[in-house]
Amino acid sequence: MFLPIWSKRIFTWYDGVTNTSELFIGRLNLVTNNNEYGKASANLTAIRESDQGSYHCQIIFTNRTPSIRNNGTFYHLTVQGGSLIKIPPVNQTIMEGQTAFFHCVMKYPETSTASWYKDGVLLQDVQDLVRRSYMGPDGSLSIDPTMMSDLGEYVCNVRNNEGEIQTAKAFLNIQYKAKVIYAPPEVYLPYGQPAVLDCHFRANPPLKNLRWEKDGLLFDSYNVPGVFYKMNGSLFFAKVDENHAGSYTCTPFNDLGTDGPSPVISVIVLRPPIFSVTPKAIYIQKLGETAELPCEAIDRDGNNRPTIEWKRKDGSPLSVSRHTVSGGNLTITNLIESDRGMYECSATNEAATITTETELMIENIAPRPPYNLTANSTETAITIRWQPDDFCLHVLNPKVGYVRPNLEYTVWYRLTDAPEWRTLRILQRNIMEATIQHLVPGREYEFMVLSQDQYGDGMFSKQFRFSTQESIIEASEEFSNSPHETNQLSSTPSAPWNLSLIKNPQGWLLHWEQPKRGQEHLGFYIVRWWKEPEHFLIGTAETFSNYYQLRNLKEEATFQIQVIVSTANGEEIPSEVLTFEVVTHRKMRALVIGSSVCIMFLLCALCAFLYVKRNCLRHLFSGDTVDMDVEDIENSKESDKINNT
Repeated sequence: MFLPIWSKRIFTWYDGVTNTSELFIGRLNLVTNNNEYGKASANLTAIRESDQGSYHCQIIFTNRTPSIRNNGTFYHLTVQGGSLIKIPPVNQTIMEGQTAFFHCVMKYPETSTASWYKDGVLLQDVQDLVRRSYMGPDGSLSIDPTMMSDLGEYVCNVRNNEGEIQTAKAFLNIQYKAKVIYAPPEVYLPYGQPAVLDCHFRANPPLKNLRWEKDGLLFDSYNVPGVFYKMNGSLFFAKVDENHAGSYTCTPFNDLGTDGPSPVISVIVLRPPIFSVTPKAIYIQKLGETAELPCEAIDRDGNNRPTIEWKRKDGSPLSVSRHTVSGGNLTITNLIESDRGMYECSATNEAATITTETELMIENIAPRPPYNLTANSTETAITIRWQPDDFCLHVLNPKVGYVRPNLEYTVWYRLTDAPEWRTLRILQRNIMEATIQHLVPGREYEFMVLSQDQYGDGMFSKQFRFSTQESIIEASEEFSNSPHETNQLSSTPSAPWNLSLIKNPQGWLLHWEQPKRGQEHLGFYIVRWWKEPEHFLIGTAETFSNYYQLRNLKEEATFQIQVIVSTANGEEIPSEVLTFEVVTHRKMRALVIGSSVCIMFLLCALCAFLYVKRNCLRHLFSGDTVDMDVEDIENSKESDKINNT
């Protein structure tokens, strides 16, 4: 065995047991779980100015002679700084009730002042602690006696007359026996429902065990069906019955023991209330009318009347001047638009609270504005999302009552500094997001969303601002030799390409690919189509999308279509012309009927051919059989003649 000893006997380690000098207690410990250092390496924290000097680590062999040999390592520690604090505080772990002492010795007490903070709060502002603490003239702090609430981080702040500040911190760990801090005298558990009986305790070190007693006897949940221990030691009743009533106490334990059991907790099993009258699911009223919403409840045993309370589910208060509650029934007079929504009636007794809901609707009210607008963006596009107002989720249908409507939305947007708004109508109903493309990179845009239903336009949402991402497009190597030409080309978008048409129930859907270059300068698209061979312009339309729906095109006609990119500078870059022919439905119908007739005729001819062929084969085989029969008869006759002879 060997015994490493540091000079001045500041620290020794022998057979797993350490011994530290008084000045280094709490600051010097062995370095463990680190293969880079030796087994006897030490870690010194909370460096003080007095720690400066030479250190010598020497190995002593206790079972050899001589025990001390010429070995060891010398270290010199230089402490820099520390211009204001001579001895800083050190972490402490003490028992509750003992005295805690923190050093904070000022180097120049004549020209310096010290102040203490606990968990970031000035000590003088912690009323419970300031009465039990004392700060000495050198800046050190003592707390006597300590309480479990004193646990925390303490910071010493030293300031001199020149305004220089130096701080040092330490942690105070207060240990105590496990103790119950609160126990209600009565606890009501709801009959037939799950419930929890808590034991409110504190423990440092942490809780090790918790014991329950019922009516003076040990209560072991493992022997009681339907009762379980929770992780924190509370009792969980899966289904409460009368057998669970009684007098309970809990006793917590940790490594230091226990401070004693809790006061007696009287557990009373009470049946929860039930509704005797509930409101309907939906009430439909008109503006200015009076709405009466009934709600009554009783206790199951009939001894008490539960407390009835009405409130709105969205948290908004009921109108003080226009609502009254009588015997549990809610009456709202002079209905206004903001009265519509979900209402909740709750019945409460000591055991439980039960709730029921109803909805109050106001007829012929336009939808409220969308809310909670959010967005994300790329360089040239912003996708905006929103949520519909909860009151807009239903509309009145005379046949089936209130149903979910088909809400439509229109997005209004513009550059923040632009005077004019642009609109994007959402074609699909009940879609609550939209992507606005062909925007300018690195610019802020302003948005509003308008909802519409069968009653008309609603209100605009609150204005919402969001920016596109900055452009990181670099000029291509093809034009790198000409900066002027590069700037000119990068500011001009290329033409749309790959025009295509798809037939759908509304007509023809025209689709094209966006320009390969200069999308950041794209304003909008212009779609034009002509009738040929007259080259007569049928229509012109503007769109921000890369598709457009063509409707009511004349049949048996040929058309030419072109898509033009319009930039913010007014430039127009046309695509190639797409030529297509609209075939009449009558001609297509005739073609289908003619094809069907031809196919049927061919099938009939094939069937007739197969039938004739089958008959021919049948006659052929039947003729051979007759000839063979005649031959057999003649041969038979000759045989008879020979036999007779």
